[in-house]
Amino acid sequence: MTDIGRWLIWIGIIITIVGALFLLIGRFAPGGRLPGTISWQHGNVRVFVPLGAMLLISLLLTIILNLIARWWK
Repeated sequence: MTDIGRWLIWIGIIITIVGALFLLIGRFAPGGRLPGTISWQHGNVRVFVPLGAMLLISLLLTIILNLIARWWK
């Protein structure tokens, strides 16, 4: 049961960090969009691809999960 408790604590910490990062991104990015966001509209079809945000989140999660994996060993 202690392993499950540790996992739940780490999941909570990760969710808190990701939430804080989203708040920071919203403050510093104009209009809530990072550079690299592709938006296209034709008629009543709109395509929105946040490439900058996807890359940033992927990088941060990779770093966080690698640190956790190294610590866990």
